[in-house]
Amino acid sequence: MSSLSLTSETNVVVVGLGYVGLPLAVALAKKFNVTGFDISEQRISELKDGYDRTEEIDKDRLEDSTLELSSSSENIKDAAVYIVTVPTPVDKDNKPDLTPVRSSCEILGPIIGKDSIVVFESTVYPGVTDEICGPMLAEKSGMICGEDFFLGYSPERINPGDKVHTVDKITKVISGQTPEVVDILEELYSAVTSGGVFRASSIRVAEAAKVIENAQRDINIGFVNEITMIFQKLGISVYDVLEAAGTKWNFLPFTPGLVGGHCIGVDPYYLAERAKQINHDPRIILSGRAINDGMADFVAERICAQLSEGGTILVLGLTFKENCPDLRNTKAVDLINGLKVRGFKVDVHDAAADPVEAKQFFNIDLKPSLNDLPDHSYAAVVGVVSHDSYKDIKACEFERLLEPGGLIADIKAMWSNVEKPKYIRKWQL
Repeated sequence: MSSLSLTSETNVVVVGLGYVGLPLAVALAKKFNVTGFDISEQRISELKDGYDRTEEIDKDRLEDSTLELSSSSENIKDAAVYIVTVPTPVDKDNKPDLTPVRSSCEILGPIIGKDSIVVFESTVYPGVTDEICGPMLAEKSGMICGEDFFLGYSPERINPGDKVHTVDKITKVISGQTPEVVDILEELYSAVTSGGVFRASSIRVAEAAKVIENAQRDINIGFVNEITMIFQKLGISVYDVLEAAGTKWNFLPFTPGLVGGHCIGVDPYYLAERAKQINHDPRIILSGRAINDGMADFVAERICAQLSEGGTILVLGLTFKENCPDLRNTKAVDLINGLKVRGFKVDVHDAAADPVEAKQFFNIDLKPSLNDLPDHSYAAVVGVVSHDSYKDIKACEFERLLEPGGLIADIKAMWSNVEKPKYIRKWQL
């Protein structure tokens, strides 16, 4: 490999401008000549107008950035480094769907140059980068992987909506086909993060490290969700139990909930798939997934058991997490469907979600304002996502919205300190 010296003129391309790619591209553009590429012309057009629908980068930062934007592969030829940040979802059978990664390789193969480095940040199971991506790039480029061009892997650690652990502050794990590639990636990522870098011993180790980060969280939440189910049947609030248990110095502070999103609710299936490929039964991983996937229906059953048949329920929150517009793989939809199949009409409000996306993805018409909802019209108000604005709801607002004898169902313990209005019932997990 010829020696690549990084300068402010080094051409870097970030492929995929979603929650991961856009913040990375903006950060890199402070140090290098960066082009952000996305196949969505609408996405590129919006970003050029200063609008980021993910709300990760505000208008001023977009307008001040030197980042170039393009949806044409003609504009990203022969870059020194390509960083692929496309999503890696699962299909309807929870099997890894590598279509976006494969599509990226098909686009990049014909345009990468001699000595280009292609770095993957997308979450995959160990082996995808060198077993799938490398051969595809070699076939499309007509070059030899590891001689004419090189692979790297640096797992993304973006937490949507998190304004603290941003890409310029976190530790970046890096790996590459050769020590020289790792040296270059260390220089590249060190230029944009104060959190430093960690040199993984191989690409597969870096891939494995990423996929277990979220699998570990999924299993821990699965345990808490299972004890929640047990304690509900015993008439005990799990939040009261966790508060008591949390006084021990080494108790892990996980809480129950609906585990959705693009990472925790998806990544364990990638690890499980790889385990099956090598004839290992991933029992703990899939057990945690099964519990978490069933949590929404369990909550729906517990809520409906406390209500008379029929009526209307107001659900507060549709996104997969608080203070974030991300609707990918949200389990709030499963809860809503669980309420509907048990005979209830459901109205939905979300303080962060895009109403157009809610309609497009789930055929849900979000209520535009809580203030405009009719008085005393709901059998229950269900707190599903702990957006900051929901935490501030006062007792008088519940009294206005609910029928006499109505139910405040607090899944996230948002309203533990809200005094229960007279003639209103209150329940939490």
